[in-house]
Amino acid sequence: MKIKQLKAPLTAALLALSLVGLGACSSGDTSSPNGGAGSSVVVDTSFDLKTADPAREFETTGAIVSHAIYETLLTFKGDDVTQPVDGLASYTMSDDAKVMTLTVKEGHTFSDGSPLTVDDVVFSLERVQGIKGNPSFLLDGIKIAKVDEKSLTMTSQDANPALPFILPNGALGIVNSKVVKANGGTTDANDGAEAFLNKTSAGSGPYELESYDVASQVVFTANKNYSGPVTRGHDRVILRNVAGPTQLLNIQAGDSQVALDLNPDQAKELKSGDVKLISGPSPYMIFVLMNQNPAVNKFTSNQDFMTAVRRGIDYGKIINLAGEGAVQPGGVIPSLFVGALKTDPSNSFDASASKAALAKSGYNGEEILLNFPNDITVQGLELQSIAVSVQAQLKSIGINIKLAPQPVATELDSYRGGKETLGLWYWGPDYPDPTDYLVFTPGQLVGLRAGWAADANAEITGLAEKAKAATGNEARQAAYEALQKAMNVSGPFIPLLQPAKNVATASTVSEVSLNPVWTIDLAGIK
Repeated sequence: MKIKQLKAPLTAALLALSLVGLGACSSGDTSSPNGGAGSSVVVDTSFDLKTADPAREFETTGAIVSHAIYETLLTFKGDDVTQPVDGLASYTMSDDAKVMTLTVKEGHTFSDGSPLTVDDVVFSLERVQGIKGNPSFLLDGIKIAKVDEKSLTMTSQDANPALPFILPNGALGIVNSKVVKANGGTTDANDGAEAFLNKTSAGSGPYELESYDVASQVVFTANKNYSGPVTRGHDRVILRNVAGPTQLLNIQAGDSQVALDLNPDQAKELKSGDVKLISGPSPYMIFVLMNQNPAVNKFTSNQDFMTAVRRGIDYGKIINLAGEGAVQPGGVIPSLFVGALKTDPSNSFDASASKAALAKSGYNGEEILLNFPNDITVQGLELQSIAVSVQAQLKSIGINIKLAPQPVATELDSYRGGKETLGLWYWGPDYPDPTDYLVFTPGQLVGLRAGWAADANAEITGLAEKAKAATGNEARQAAYEALQKAMNVSGPFIPLLQPAKNVATASTVSEVSLNPVWTIDLAGIK
């Protein structure tokens, strides 16, 4: 995942919960208090928004926008990201997971009334690949080919069981190829359609753009030609850029109906009253890394010292800092995804085991730096508070931790360069599949940031290769569990917590559909 400053969202990307059955009254619904034709709803969030062009967006707010305007070939049902379901198409995978065949369903129309075709699908996906925007990596190494007027294939050189989990991403939304081509769209770096798509949508989703401003708000109106399965709760949605503290005030005053970015302290203020709170684990994973390069530090690369740190952290206290809805993941894969490990005794507090391992390590009170960015929050949670807690807990074990906070712009260089001693960071999913977490293995992106070289651990590398090649949810679950258990024993990463995602709704809202990929389905607010 590309590191970005999180004010209080994934992307904020992202909660896996649904809320139904609330009631009472508030002042935000500008027409019909029960939704439906002619009504509108106001949603407050902290914008992480750069473009409304689906082939270029890869930010949290951008995913909300794309999901409202564009349909995807596959999707997820409600909050369940463990099983992709049909969207614009049905699909089959070859036994070796290299070839996906998609059959496009009839009856879907764009906002101008024209039918959605296989040609539109091929153009849209090839455009994502060709313009080399932020989401283009999602389709790296995939050959897209039209078979006939109803179907296409997506072929990967290696087994690609993650592809069905990637296709629901809003960046892969299908655009009206004729309209986009007429306004500068191409499938290469010469594409010039972004300005057009920032003011006029060209999708088949439940909404189209009324107005778009990356600094203030995006307004959606009903796509009168929408033919998809979602029943809109409102004909008009106003998505506003609002700071977290103001979101709390707005929802309490009835000036908005949904607030997406409340931090744990703000959530506590909503324990009573008409405003309803939804709290659950986000897909972000906050972790500690221990540098494996002896040239950086001879202790953090020592297995006994690593065990002492891992067993010396009181995970329950860390979870309490994060508030209701936060959970401890069993491994690096969040609890929401296929392959997640529920619990693992290797990541549990045991002061005696920690002290015994520390005694074997040769450590004698030397100062160990804990590096982290101090000017960002993850789902409203400050890393500083976690760092202070870890420091105090390890001190009781006998480990002398010195906090070394820096602004994220400064600390990123050390983190990406593999120069941190101990590091406190977070990871948000690029897509909801365990293959996205293979970056934590030896020689891979995040592994190298911890000084974990490709030849550092043959056992874990072998388990990673088996997990990557596994097909079918049952086999993949077992393979990724085995990988994470091995990493928890001898790897350099300590998964601390998944912070909570806190969403507030006005009492007039009876239903909200939330999802880790697109945060909220605007059409599903009722």
